[in-house]
Amino acid sequence: MNGAESLVHTLVNSDVEVCFTNPGTSEMHFVAALDKVPGMRAILGLFEGAVTGAADGYGRMAEKPAATLLHLGPGLANGLANLHNARRASTPIVNIVGDHATYHAQYDAPLASDIKGFAAPVSGWVHSSAHPKLVAADAARAVAASRQAPGQVATLILPADTAWLEADGPASALPVTGPAKADQAAIERAAAALKSGKKSVMLIRGAALKEEGLVQAGRIAAKTGIRLICDTFTPRLQRGAGRVAVERLPYFAEQIEENLQGVEQMFIVGSKPPVSFFAYPGKSSWLTPEDCAIHYVAHAHEDGTAALTALADALGAPKEPAQIAEFTKPDLPTGKLDSFTAGQVIGHFLPEGAIIADEAATSGIGPAIYTANAAPHDHLSLTGGAIGHGLPMATGAAVACPDRKTVCLHGDGGAMYTLQSLWTQAREKLDVTTVIFANRSYAILNVELMRVGAENPGPKALSMLDLHNPELDWVQLGQGMGVESMRAETAEEFAEQFARCMREKGPHLIEAVV
Repeated sequence: MNGAESLVHTLVNSDVEVCFTNPGTSEMHFVAALDKVPGMRAILGLFEGAVTGAADGYGRMAEKPAATLLHLGPGLANGLANLHNARRASTPIVNIVGDHATYHAQYDAPLASDIKGFAAPVSGWVHSSAHPKLVAADAARAVAASRQAPGQVATLILPADTAWLEADGPASALPVTGPAKADQAAIERAAAALKSGKKSVMLIRGAALKEEGLVQAGRIAAKTGIRLICDTFTPRLQRGAGRVAVERLPYFAEQIEENLQGVEQMFIVGSKPPVSFFAYPGKSSWLTPEDCAIHYVAHAHEDGTAALTALADALGAPKEPAQIAEFTKPDLPTGKLDSFTAGQVIGHFLPEGAIIADEAATSGIGPAIYTANAAPHDHLSLTGGAIGHGLPMATGAAVACPDRKTVCLHGDGGAMYTLQSLWTQAREKLDVTTVIFANRSYAILNVELMRVGAENPGPKALSMLDLHNPELDWVQLGQGMGVESMRAETAEEFAEQFARCMREKGPHLIEAVV
């Protein structure tokens, strides 16, 4: 058994069942090991950003890590943007990066680079295997590190000779400790503060935004009347009919300030106080009212759901939660197709248990409104702001949950970053319906151009934000990747096409011209 085989065996022993790959020469022994070691599904991506984004989507839904396989420093660099998003989502990922053989490093070959330097900003754990007989133990450590609460990217660098030389054998899985218990004193302080009757909000993130955590938050709301809110961009939110509704903070700084105006107490579960996405001239970056008391009920590495349960019990909250979303199926619209009529259609036909991978950007408001009371579903957001995440995130989510429909909502500009994901969806026959909102523009940047105080933009500036000349043809792009693709220009056309996609299995793409 060589080092690469010991690595794959150890990953499988550690319950890592999927590897998203874009390998090169240095990784060929890992590639060969995939046929020798049962239990690992290998999925090819045609760009490293599609690989790392898929691992993020998989980890969010599977609640365990996938592995990636990337080629040297430049391959890792191509995947950094979506590893950044994964870091912001606290997604567990075992990121395996090949390197030159240890004895070859001295020659400064063309692909030589500072892999650790590339990996460090997006990784919670980085290590390079020094010997083939250490690879298996290093792999077990990498998996354990990735699963350290609340989850993180663990990068294992694999020099080529440690992969091809003889190893002793695989390692056993290391124990997964899970999240820490929240401080009982913090829960008691929060309970006392909630009895004051002050205007309060509870800001929730992480696993506590799944159904059980939401039930406990809803119990607290039933007892105290507290507003339940979540970050603008959450890794995973379970929402829809029958679930406790949580108000999502808006995007722009002044909207958040208005939303939180008059709040006297903020109770935080797994999150941190909201700040502006960017700095703007004359606008605040810190968005919590200055006189607002902040109480941390549970930190990100702690068990937020258990903390909410303990807090609800300490308050004597009723067993039944408040703020349950009632099922409402939007009427089907006619006429103009825009974000809002598209949202009505999506809310009308969305099946129970669907997964929404959302990078709709400026076109996301309508779907967010009209799916709030739709059939219960999971919603995955762009957590780190690095666009080009939605398509690979949907790909990974569909691999993790093959029996559930995945719906990807995407702006046309951002989708061009990682459209190679469509090829992987076709190759793996994944049940993903992609809706491309084709507004032929980086629309959010047109808004931001004004907000940052750039005065009197001229034709050159405006042309940098425009996607005409030539127009992108998403039907041809999708079909070229092997995905059945269609175009909708009216609400009626979109309703007919989306309903069909919800009935049928396999990958589909709808270009919604808005």
